[in-house]
Amino acid sequence: MYDWFMYFIIFWAIVMLVAMGIGGFFMFRKFLKIMPMGDGKSKLDWQNYWVESSRHMWTDESKAFLAELVSPVPTPFRDIASHSIAARIGQVAIESGAKEVTRDHCIEGYIRATPKRDYKSLVAFLNKKQIDYKRYEHLINK
Repeated sequence: MYDWFMYFIIFWAIVMLVAMGIGGFFMFRKFLKIMPMGDGKSKLDWQNYWVESSRHMWTDESKAFLAELVSPVPTPFRDIASHSIAARIGQVAIESGAKEVTRDHCIEGYIRATPKRDYKSLVAFLNKKQIDYKRYEHLINK
């Protein structure tokens, strides 16, 4: 009579351990982002720096294009992805000496901000949206 209850408890214990493990993994990754690097600033500090430094350079068109680029990201993570991609785009635009963020800066920054493990889906998304990325193909093929 108690066998099914025992299996039920074991099942939920396993589910809880798996959920805690997954949550802990993502919390640890976030913790690593706020740890200072060799220059004394964390990865998040640098992202905030590039976003704030390039804020005046963003046009309505470039903001709309950024929103289109982050559209495949699941909704709960879209704000975080948008911030980190905007930081990389801002860095690319500032380092190139531009006066405003252009579509080319957005494409290059998007590719540079995307982890290598996601390049397959990146290329599929760019092809699906018919976005010409041929100038930056060397960044993908590293």
